[in-house]
Amino acid sequence: MDLVRETLEAEHRLRGWVRETPVEPSLVLGQESGAEVHLKLENFQRTGSFKIRGAMNKLLTLTPEERAQGVVAASSGNHGAAVADGTSVLGIPGTIFVPEDASPTKVATIRSYGTEVRLEGADCVVAELRARRYAEKTGRVYVSPYNDPVVVAGQGTLGLELANQLESIDAVLVALGGGGLIAGIGGFLKSIEPDVEVVACSPEKSAVMHASIEAGRILELDSEPTLSDGTAGGVEPGAITFELCQAIVDRYVLVSEDEIGAAMRLIIDRHHMLIEGAAGVPVAALLKEKASFAGKRVAVVLCGANISPETLCRVLQNRP
Repeated sequence: MDLVRETLEAEHRLRGWVRETPVEPSLVLGQESGAEVHLKLENFQRTGSFKIRGAMNKLLTLTPEERAQGVVAASSGNHGAAVADGTSVLGIPGTIFVPEDASPTKVATIRSYGTEVRLEGADCVVAELRARRYAEKTGRVYVSPYNDPVVVAGQGTLGLELANQLESIDAVLVALGGGGLIAGIGGFLKSIEPDVEVVACSPEKSAVMHASIEAGRILELDSEPTLSDGTAGGVEPGAITFELCQAIVDRYVLVSEDEIGAAMRLIIDRHHMLIEGAAGVPVAALLKEKASFAGKRVAVVLCGANISPETLCRVLQNRP
């Protein structure tokens, strides 16, 4: 795929549909790491996460016939909310397949848009496979959370914004799930600044893409419960993001649940804003690997703010 061209097209298409989120310098993270740290506040994005970029880009490319037929998606929460929001404002029928262990708060958010929700399987990959089969059976378009060049290009608009908002970037840290976000951001930024270091950050308890890259093939692995539920789950067989990550990502970092929780508390306490577990992952990675970022200009993507009250209470009370 021509990621740069498709990202530029997506940016034009998405004007008026998504927010250009701000970048905020972080004095506390700069003091901790010795780096010049800037936070990309995608936690202020419409629907509370970056996912609206890719989902809306896909929906806006549908033909009138495809819109009338409706779409199908699978999601642990944020992508489902983005698709539900997009189908609601565009008047497109939608069905969202959600794994049975998804965050109740995120499921409730999806349902609030009036979209049909189906609880299917114990893992994101199972939900994705069943959603794809249902889409094929009903003749509907399947809107993938990451395994689609149009979706990746939509996420890439975040990288385009960063390039416009910061004079230069030495490194960018992004949470890694299916790989769509980091592929889009990293692919675009490297077209502008080839030497930018793209750092993929994963929770130790659910690091399927991380392990797959190490193995050289997509693996089927179980995931344990993690604060970073937005990145949890498997990677779809044949996902285009696997090769994109191989080509684009420079470094992979794993962080523990304690490190994620501490990072979330730091952002909440010192920046006075809400983030979800997945947004805490790259902050935790920055602190874990801080020596390697000293003296550099670093962008950290806070990818979302959708967290249940119960999980937030546990994090603030410093409980596992």
